[in-house]
Amino acid sequence: MARKVPEINAGSMADIAFLLLIFFLVTTTMDTDSGIVRRLPPPPDLTVIPPPIKERNVFNVLINRSDRLFVDGRIGDIKTLRADTKEFLSNPNNLDELPEKRLETIKNLGPYNISKGIISLKNDRGTSYDMYIQVQNELTAAVNELRDELSKQKFGVKFSELTNEDYVQAIQKAIPMSISEAEPENIGGK
Repeated sequence: MARKVPEINAGSMADIAFLLLIFFLVTTTMDTDSGIVRRLPPPPDLTVIPPPIKERNVFNVLINRSDRLFVDGRIGDIKTLRADTKEFLSNPNNLDELPEKRLETIKNLGPYNISKGIISLKNDRGTSYDMYIQVQNELTAAVNELRDELSKQKFGVKFSELTNEDYVQAIQKAIPMSISEAEPENIGGK
């Protein structure tokens, strides 16, 4: 008589495979894509003629294909870009070569001089992604530091720590994120 072959219990194998799958899902990390958090402006209305912009209200930041930085037509430095941007946007001494301000009454802040300054960022098609991100970080950090300073002055806490949505909107209105980014092109430079 032929001997009967014992069957393998497949139920426990499925349990083990399932546990291994769960283990690998829990212990592995997945890289998540990250980007620059910025809301794009709405498309322009082609029937409306844009108002003229005074040169003093524009802070030109250019990055060439060699990752050289030019700020308002002069060679710039990534280490001083944040301070230069803050100086431009705040115009603390009301200098004629820095942006104009308009007095506006803002709910929860009262009368406040809002800068008409716009940061114009333009880069070459050959600009490295690293340099582009460094410049973006410095420009954003400059605006965030100005917001922190105003928030501490008016509400006693940093802007990032504000929990009252009305206060957040007031600070954002007083110090807008006015960064205009042009389409990359071949700027030149070596």
